[in-house]
Amino acid sequence: MPMSRVARLSRRVLAALSCAAIFLPAAAIADEVNVYSYREPDLIKPLLEDFTKTTGIKVNFIYAKDGLIERMQAEGANSPADVLLVPEFGLLTRAKEASVTAPNTSPELVAAIPDTLRDPESHWFALTRRARVFYVSKDRVKETAMTYEELADPKWAGKICTRSGQHTYSVALIASMIAHHGKEKTEAWLQGVKANLARKPAGGDREAVRDVQAGLCDVAIGNTYYMAAMLKNPDQKAWAEAVRIVFPNAEDRGTHVNISGMALAAHAPNKAAAEKLMAYLVSPSAQTLYAASNGEYPVVPGIDASPLVKSWGELKPDSLPLAEIGGLRKEASELVDKVQFDAGPGS
Repeated sequence: MPMSRVARLSRRVLAALSCAAIFLPAAAIADEVNVYSYREPDLIKPLLEDFTKTTGIKVNFIYAKDGLIERMQAEGANSPADVLLVPEFGLLTRAKEASVTAPNTSPELVAAIPDTLRDPESHWFALTRRARVFYVSKDRVKETAMTYEELADPKWAGKICTRSGQHTYSVALIASMIAHHGKEKTEAWLQGVKANLARKPAGGDREAVRDVQAGLCDVAIGNTYYMAAMLKNPDQKAWAEAVRIVFPNAEDRGTHVNISGMALAAHAPNKAAAEKLMAYLVSPSAQTLYAASNGEYPVVPGIDASPLVKSWGELKPDSLPLAEIGGLRKEASELVDKVQFDAGPGS
């Protein structure tokens, strides 16, 4: 007989709680901190090792590509999680909405992170920035200054590649357009971009760059850190070398940025150690190491990007508060469905 929905849910919750048993109980000692991370271990391992070396606080690390927010909800007040690390902004807003985060008003964080890059109620904070840019063909695109708005211009018909409009990176960009232009104008813009697509939205940012190199399109929309990732990959290096980065709207409001970030867990059993880890992650040394290892931009003012990141050109970030963009994500997602963006051109 098929298992009931309640039974399946109970089994998943029990599995999550049993996995959590690798941590110390809620009354954990003060020299440990438990991290739930959507970011891959290799990206942040050097930071956590340095934190332990510097403070003597051991880091217990759990990585999962999906489901950590739901796991924290299932664990409830018994959750061993102290800090949540995420690779993109949408997960931070989801975590807060799911009530699995708590405010962290530590002076170090408030002083280090600009108010546009943190939650107004201190539930989450940015750790690194990435810009949503255009990867354009070195051979076929002569423009050096472009805007998001002009992606809807018929001159780009059949020349644009991008991932799904419902991907969190796309939703955030569309939300920023709503913030700047209103919902009606953004809908018309999105229709225009859809009409100019070379193919249905699919794959990731790197696949869009691959298609520029192959001649399928001339402009790919992607995050800056993928350039670093492609250059490191022998199979993808040719894709990166076929394009150059253009920072949209650099001559007016600035380029849309997204973030990786962190949040204090709502039921953190090692709150003091968690706050120390979060403060460490915005220190100058950690910011330099973290941003360089991921090909991203630091969030703390005065910390330089790596030479590779600097070589792509100057980033003038859009000054819109991320919290404002986050509040428009639902409307942005609805517009994607309304114009049937993912159905592709001609649909």
